[in-house]
Amino acid sequence: MARRLSGLPRRQRLIGLWLLLSGVSIFGGATFALWLDSLFHPEGLARVVLWLGCFSGGGTIFLVGLLLERQLFTPLRHLQVQLARLVANPDAREDYPPEGWLRGLGPDLVRVREAWRTDRGRLATAHAEGARSAARIRQELETLLQVLDTPLLLCDHHRRVLLFNQAAEALFEGHHGLGLGKRLETLLPASSLQDALAQLPADGAPREVLVPSDERWLRAVLRRVPSSNGETLLTLTDTTAAWTSEMGARAELLDSLPRLRRHTASLASAADALTSLGDAAGDMRQRLEAVIDEESQSLGQDIEQLGQLVERMQHEGERLVPLWSNDLWEALNERGGDAACRVVPIGMPAWVKGDATALLVLLGSLLAELRGHAGHQELEGEICLGNRRVYLDLVWRGAPLGEGQLAEWQQVRLEDLPLAPRVADVLRQHASDVWSLADADGEHARLRLPLPATERVGAPRPRTPPRPEFHDFGIADLPAPDAELAARPLRSLEVVAFDTETTGLELRRGDTVISVGACRVVNARLLASDIFDVRVDPGRPIPPASTAIHGITDDDVAGAPPLPVVLPRFRDYVGDAVILAHNAAFDLLALQPPGAGVALDMPVLDTLLISRALDASLDGHDLDSLADRYGLSFPPGTRHTALGDARVTAELWLALLPRLEARGIETLEQALALQTSALDKEDACAS
Repeated sequence: MARRLSGLPRRQRLIGLWLLLSGVSIFGGATFALWLDSLFHPEGLARVVLWLGCFSGGGTIFLVGLLLERQLFTPLRHLQVQLARLVANPDAREDYPPEGWLRGLGPDLVRVREAWRTDRGRLATAHAEGARSAARIRQELETLLQVLDTPLLLCDHHRRVLLFNQAAEALFEGHHGLGLGKRLETLLPASSLQDALAQLPADGAPREVLVPSDERWLRAVLRRVPSSNGETLLTLTDTTAAWTSEMGARAELLDSLPRLRRHTASLASAADALTSLGDAAGDMRQRLEAVIDEESQSLGQDIEQLGQLVERMQHEGERLVPLWSNDLWEALNERGGDAACRVVPIGMPAWVKGDATALLVLLGSLLAELRGHAGHQELEGEICLGNRRVYLDLVWRGAPLGEGQLAEWQQVRLEDLPLAPRVADVLRQHASDVWSLADADGEHARLRLPLPATERVGAPRPRTPPRPEFHDFGIADLPAPDAELAARPLRSLEVVAFDTETTGLELRRGDTVISVGACRVVNARLLASDIFDVRVDPGRPIPPASTAIHGITDDDVAGAPPLPVVLPRFRDYVGDAVILAHNAAFDLLALQPPGAGVALDMPVLDTLLISRALDASLDGHDLDSLADRYGLSFPPGTRHTALGDARVTAELWLALLPRLEARGIETLEQALALQTSALDKEDACAS
């Protein structure tokens, strides 16, 4: 157990002791003066001297205490704050220069600070060239990794994620198992993958394994990185469509081939036998002709089925992907470049399924045909929903196209596509056709192209920028995940800082959570984009007094999941991490109401208690006071938001780390013992 840190007594205790001694002395002096006055009955100057002499002790104590408070104790506390800032950040602002009787330390403190900064500057200068070159190489490699379309994961020998790229982030969108320092088995728990990783050769030879991930099948190529400390590179490919095709239409196609061979052999044998019979054996001839007729019909049916299977393979092909209609129109306009014949989207956009490249070339050819028919005018593009189909319509003012024109156009070859297929071939690939019809207003006509529909609804999500932190090779140097947690160094802990917003402060009387926010610290590094930020439906109105603090209204939580749904998600996000909060008792009580069913039984660090233990003589251990003390800032609009307060709590933890280490507190066990020593319920306050 770590002993409670010694330091200046609390200011309240000093002031109380000072006032008590002064009061006792003054009261005693007054009592003594009254006794002497009644005993000797002095008059004039003697009486004044008597009373002054009796009050001199208490007055002296009062004046000396006031002098010490202003000239010594207050400067000492200011010096303590300034030194705490310097330990946390050598470049912290200097709000408290030495004052009072410590004023003479000013030049020395400035000299120490400047020498510290000078040494840091010299060290930075010594490594400038190497760092500049390394930064350039790192930037180029990071850019290369992020633009690769192949999802990549790099794991250490403990199977913790050291690196991932944006393609991997898109592949596992919304999965809390992806993140720096997280275990690979939480992302891909398949036992086949774990077995393959355990048997990888050290020479970098690849191994392939098919891994299930939710409702998808991923092909993983595994390679041990040569001359490394057991790191493994995984490249992933979503093979769901190809696997479905292999198990679906292609499998049926393979099954149909023996039947076709059997029918062909039967027809050939019957034809040879019929030829050898000549005009004799009329009964045998009839039977052979019946066999030929039967086999011909079966062969025709199988060939028809074969054609349908080929069409299914085309429709199930990986080239037919979901396309957002507005993106299709925009790409078509950019491809055409002719402002006089642009397509203006109208109506509601929708998803269609198609080969984007082939559709763009086909529509470009169609626009060229329409330009000769309708003249140089803007066309309108409209998406109409049908029964299992989506109709892509091009609308213009004028008469419909004739059947002859459409038939002629379908024979045009699209030279911009490989093998120059005909328009009819691309239409067949999409199981589509094309026709033209007049609108009901008698002024407009349209050309209609039916395309396969998709179950996807809603506009596409905006493309999120890549995470600023997607690699950290220092994770490989951390202790093994199964190492004793209590003895693990503080800097190697995986920490999840969290905060909650509630309908009120009376959790035992019905107040509950309306927002949970959390962020992750890995390898003493705050991962700004690895976050958990969820609104919660409290099942009751939010009082206006609470809304005035955190800004969350009933409309903001309408449709949000309830707490029993959010808690398992939050527990999955925490994983094996230690949790951190400011005044953790309140937030833990909020997240674990009676009957919650989800236990947060991991170790808990509390920055409120740690700060009180480090600076027991200082006032103000609430989050605002500590943020000001350590130069931490709340971005506009983030104070009293769950995620905003969680991020500042994480930054506060990183600022407290060097101060803990300076006092020999380097392990989780020591930090927990320190905060236990500071537990004082009457001083606890909400953040």
